Amino acid sequence: MCLYPLLFVLLISGCNTLSYYTQAVRGQYQILAHRQSIEKLIANPKTPPKLKQQLQLVQQLRAFAKTELKLPVGDSYNKYVDVHRKYVVWDVQAAPEFSLQPKTWRYPFVGPLAYRGYFSEKSAHECGDQLTKKGFDVYVDGVEAYSTLGWFKDPLLNTFIDESETELADVLFHELAHKRLFAPGDTDFNEAFATAVGEEGVHRWLSSKCETSLLEMYDQALARQDQFVHLIMATRERLNNLYQNAATVPPNEMRRQKQDVFNDLRRQYGELKVSWGGYSGYDDWFAHDLNNAKLNTVANYYDYVPGFQRLLQSNGGNLEKFYAAAERMAKEPESNRHEELRALAKQK
Repeated sequence: MCLYPLLFVLLISGCNTLSYYTQAVRGQYQILAHRQSIEKLIANPKTPPKLKQQLQLVQQLRAFAKTELKLPVGDSYNKYVDVHRKYVVWDVQAAPEFSLQPKTWRYPFVGPLAYRGYFSEKSAHECGDQLTKKGFDVYVDGVEAYSTLGWFKDPLLNTFIDESETELADVLFHELAHKRLFAPGDTDFNEAFATAVGEEGVHRWLSSKCETSLLEMYDQALARQDQFVHLIMATRERLNNLYQNAATVPPNEMRRQKQDVFNDLRRQYGELKVSWGGYSGYDDWFAHDLNNAKLNTVANYYDYVPGFQRLLQSNGGNLEKFYAAAERMAKEPESNRHEELRALAKQK
């Protein structure tokens, strides 16, 4: 599962140490300084055929995003950068040992956000280690793409350019959606909105090309994703109920019960895999430690997606009306818009 956080703003605007500020500016500068024109790369006979094919696909996706999805494409993704590593940044998230309330970092202009990003994997893990020593559950993960929210002209990166057609379309539409709407300080709202737009965009893209087989596979992948998300959200509910007793239950006993919940999550995932015929796409996610922070990353991206999907339906599938409704919602107090999205999700 690919996650695409809005890392740039937190990287440059919330630095409370010189070292953090320096790595952020240096990392972003290196990306901006090494951009190459897509058109020139396509015209260059030395460009590898596979890369040229993907760049041509991106040109089509950009045009579709602008004309059909009404997204603010501008000059985004018309240049390419090879950062010579698997991930462009590494994301750090944390939560208390007996709470699902994420730790946040406050940044100018965008408010509190539930993640902190680094262009260096080593620095990200050092930050994570410091938080672990303070008693937090910590999750550090590599990120393939991020949005600068229009501050700069986001380029294509080698970290995601080789994705399949549907995955590449999803990445681009998701990141461009962040340029369309961003609610300061509300990670869950922003990511769910972009996720909903990305998924709807892929559906419309594949439908426009009459790619029936790809569309069927994409819908199957979304169905599995939905089951995975429901499993994680149900586990979070169990943990939340458990943590209500944290003040009265001895820490070691609370840790034992917490581990029992995670063990049961793994068991349920095994059963889910069987129902999928052995599909192993989420094996890597389960192969590593499970904790509160890791489960929160799923909630960040998918908790409010059903509400946004229903909002689109209630506007007759008209994206402009949908965006306007989401923009009005973004101006409301955070608790109000969250409540509204939950109510929308319950509608049939």
